[in-house]
Amino acid sequence: MTSVPRPTADLSADEARRIALRAQGLLGAPDRRSGVRGVLRHLGAVQLDTISVLARSHELIPYARLGAVGRTTVEQAYWTGTHAFEYWSHAACVLPIEEWPHFAFRRRAYRGRPHWNHRLPGGTYDQVIKQLTTEGPLTATELGGAKRTSDWWDWSGTKVAVERALMYGEVVCVERRGWKRVYDLAERAVPADLLHDELDDTECLRRLVGLAGRSLGVGTRADIADYHRLKGDQVDAVIADSGLVPVTVEGWGRAAWADPEALATPPRGRHRTTLLSPFDSLIWDRARTERIFGFTHRLEAYVPKPKRVHGYFAMPVLAGGRLVGRVDPAREGRTLVARQVTLDGPKAVPAVAQALVEAAGWVGITDVRVERVDAPELREPLTQEVSRALAEALR
Repeated sequence: MTSVPRPTADLSADEARRIALRAQGLLGAPDRRSGVRGVLRHLGAVQLDTISVLARSHELIPYARLGAVGRTTVEQAYWTGTHAFEYWSHAACVLPIEEWPHFAFRRRAYRGRPHWNHRLPGGTYDQVIKQLTTEGPLTATELGGAKRTSDWWDWSGTKVAVERALMYGEVVCVERRGWKRVYDLAERAVPADLLHDELDDTECLRRLVGLAGRSLGVGTRADIADYHRLKGDQVDAVIADSGLVPVTVEGWGRAAWADPEALATPPRGRHRTTLLSPFDSLIWDRARTERIFGFTHRLEAYVPKPKRVHGYFAMPVLAGGRLVGRVDPAREGRTLVARQVTLDGPKAVPAVAQALVEAAGWVGITDVRVERVDAPELREPLTQEVSRALAEALR
């Protein structure tokens, strides 16, 4: 790691936490006029995932910031017109279309990759491009088949070709239809003024580091690198020219960088009370989450059931700028079932009840049932508070 210039500000742990919440759109009045697209531009990346309990993660993320925005509205905001594209960022993410030029460095790296995990039959790549040219947009199935067998990893040659074209930037995912990617040629899907790879690697990285720092508000080198999955030395090479400024944060024990605009005014306003997707960019970095919120969390969907501690899709509960508990939700008809709830003491009960009832209303569920609570003595108070909140919501 390169040497860090003298810090321009010393932040308390609470100041850093509030700066991070505001940067992520979870402190202050929500920007409803810019809506879902505004959330996407503000965050710079919205992670996609196949798991759907209450809703899919890319729907939960604007909900956490805007409240009960329609799920159809969310999908249309991402996929209607030329406002967004899907690419590999923190993971598979929806990204603002304005960021297309910034990922030229990654497209070049993919083109130069010496080997792949899937074999590409000769002529298949050209055939896929030809078919998209004449018939697109198409799914992999419409192109000729996504898989050779029922095994999820056993891609057909067509699927290998179109995914490779996606990585190269010749093809773009323009929509998710029934969770299948819909592919089209980049020249049709990306506005002409953005459809280029003119930025060199250094400029791409400089811009992405600056954007990551602004989306985080304040972060360490590792935090900033993780946002778009950059390498530490890539961050080191450009951070001095990124527009971010060095700061110290109480208790962090390592150098940090901040968005100077985030330092210009103290973060104030109303805190959101909401369930968070485990893939929300506020908490997708587990080490950062623990450092900022003192909250240890991991996704247990891929952990064998007997070894799970908090449940299949435990969703942290944000309230008052803190993470005050977890809920592992499920749907049974018209009932949201809180299969397992973890509470940070009795004071968390009203917030968790509110988060459950609001989430239920958003997905069109009329009842909420609490099953297990880590502190059994809090189950009845939580159940009563849920009933009260449901009655209030129906008035």
